[in-house]
Amino acid sequence: MKKLFLLPLIFAVSCTENYTQIVEINEDQTYQTIDGFGASDAWTLQNSTQWAESTVNQAAEWLFSKEKGVGLNIWRFNLGAGSCYQGDDAQINPYTRTECFLMPDGTWDFSKQKAQVDFMKRAQKYGVNTFIAFLNSPPVYFTQNGLATNTGRDGSFNLKPDCYTKYADYIAKSIKGLKENHGININYVCPVNEPDGHWNWYGPKQEGSPATNAEIAKITRVLDSVFTAENIDTKILVNESSDYRAMVSTHQTDVDRGFAIQTLFGADSVDNVLNLSHVDKLIAGHGYWTNTPLDFLRTMRENLRDTLQKFGVRFWMTEQCIMSNDEEIGGGGGYDTTMKTALYVARCIHHDLVYANACSWQWWRAIGEDYKDGLLEDFGQETAETGKLSDSRLLWSLGNYSRFIQQGAVRISAGLSTPEDPTGLMISSYKNPDGSIVSVVINYSDKEEILKFPKNISEVYVTNDTQGCKLKPVETKGKCATVPSKSVVTVILQMPQR
Repeated sequence: MKKLFLLPLIFAVSCTENYTQIVEINEDQTYQTIDGFGASDAWTLQNSTQWAESTVNQAAEWLFSKEKGVGLNIWRFNLGAGSCYQGDDAQINPYTRTECFLMPDGTWDFSKQKAQVDFMKRAQKYGVNTFIAFLNSPPVYFTQNGLATNTGRDGSFNLKPDCYTKYADYIAKSIKGLKENHGININYVCPVNEPDGHWNWYGPKQEGSPATNAEIAKITRVLDSVFTAENIDTKILVNESSDYRAMVSTHQTDVDRGFAIQTLFGADSVDNVLNLSHVDKLIAGHGYWTNTPLDFLRTMRENLRDTLQKFGVRFWMTEQCIMSNDEEIGGGGGYDTTMKTALYVARCIHHDLVYANACSWQWWRAIGEDYKDGLLEDFGQETAETGKLSDSRLLWSLGNYSRFIQQGAVRISAGLSTPEDPTGLMISSYKNPDGSIVSVVINYSDKEEILKFPKNISEVYVTNDTQGCKLKPVETKGKCATVPSKSVVTVILQMPQR
């Protein structure tokens, strides 16, 4: 028998006529299939070899456990460009420099990126089954300026014209080496990251390179050919746009770096990547800069969805964190453990899933520092001591989706008695492969709501700022569930008897 954890009586409710909203769910109206939820290992985990074993284990449990954590099933691995071997000549912040399996003398060393590889092994033990390798820059040995950052260049790909095959060979050998030396299978690889981001043009203090659509198509075709020759079944993921606007039109750039969906997946485009054996009709993009104002939050995603549907392309949201334009919660500065950031991000997740039909949703950094870009905070960084971790309500709010919505779930129609309110109640529902129905409810308002569902409720989990409410299981019976103010709540409907 499942043990019930009792909360204050306000959270427990029987189904009386006191409900404030009726939930309508239509299992026959289906939308996208969900591939999962994830985060990346950039950059803090590079230092985790210095942490106590118990700290690393705690991080893995919080991120990947389905019982004691949020149950992520997708993990992004930052395959490095070797900027750390250049020291200060790299022109990159020391904390964000990366190692590379290919050494400066041309030899290969698969003991490098040790902390990240070890953490992937932990993820694997928890059941993570989708690993994405992403590259912010080609290895420094192949770049036009000899750096992993775009300093002093235009908006073209920072790759020597004669190094496309060398770059593809590097990716292929890295994937094979991870499998042969560490037992890690890379399911997807993205050879460019935010190629349309104007920040990439100027050479930031981290690894990165711009690229035109034609250059993206070229490296994708070369990589596909190399994978075929090397009998590698890893899929190639394109193109991790920095902004949704660049996926459907242009934004702070020109046509050569915009219209990503139409260009890469349009049959009439000379730069399409269709009919390549290692490329699915799947595109990745990042949710930055499009979360405000609230009407734009929705209409931008509806525009993205309509363009995706026109070209028959599925969509993964592979990066999101808080930026300076997210003024509603004070911008990106300063880590926030409370529901203030958690609710804001939950609203973004909801809109990406419901209005953009995202098949996957992935946060940027799993572990960060004093900034709103980590699910966990390495707060020891503030005193030059790494490995002192804090969790956040942001982590647990994401867990309302990631722990309970199974890989292969299908989003189904869900609504409330009143129109959806991005400053009040929002709901989305999913039918899992096991037949259970999961509804995630966001209550942005200061008012408690009682929702009546069409079927008996099996389980309820609450995340809010109340002490201990981190996916807290709540006693319930009948068809009604209480949704406290400023909370994210998961409601699992009773499975049909078999």
